[in-house]
Amino acid sequence: MKSLKLILGMLFAGVAFLAATIQTFAQKVLPEITITAPNYKYLDAVSPEEAAPPVNMVEQYAATYDIKGAEFYEDEYDNYVVSFFIPEGKILAAYNKEGKLLRTAEKFKNVAVPMEILQEVTKKFPKWSVSKDVYRVNYYDEKGHATQKLYKLLLQDGNKKMRIKVNDKGEIL
Repeated sequence: MKSLKLILGMLFAGVAFLAATIQTFAQKVLPEITITAPNYKYLDAVSPEEAAPPVNMVEQYAATYDIKGAEFYEDEYDNYVVSFFIPEGKILAAYNKEGKLLRTAEKFKNVAVPMEILQEVTKKFPKWSVSKDVYRVNYYDEKGHATQKLYKLLLQDGNKKMRIKVNDKGEIL
């Protein structure tokens, strides 16, 4: 009986100690931190959610590329040019020595054209269908320069073919 009382007493003391410890940890307030992608301006400008999945993937990779971790990185150079390739296309990206993405030249062939653009083309050319496409993006991270996104489409109606250019808003140029 004495041992049972001793065990219960130790158990009660252990639970009380654990509850006090948990309450002490629960009352501590941790400092607020903010995490941002170093090249968020690029991702905002190219709007990868509108692009085809392969384009989105390689643009995400270019935005998160760690230039300082590259085997060719040296502090003495101010700028680096890196190429990213996928079967559908490529990105030529320029970074500064801190890893900031300065500009890109992108070209992708035969990727899915966004539905909004296809709808605008279909309104203007109802009997035509898109047989080939090229998606080009030029990004500049300098004031006064805008990101240019352009689709070059080859339309086909039977034996007739026509080439058109469409911007990312669906406006035929």
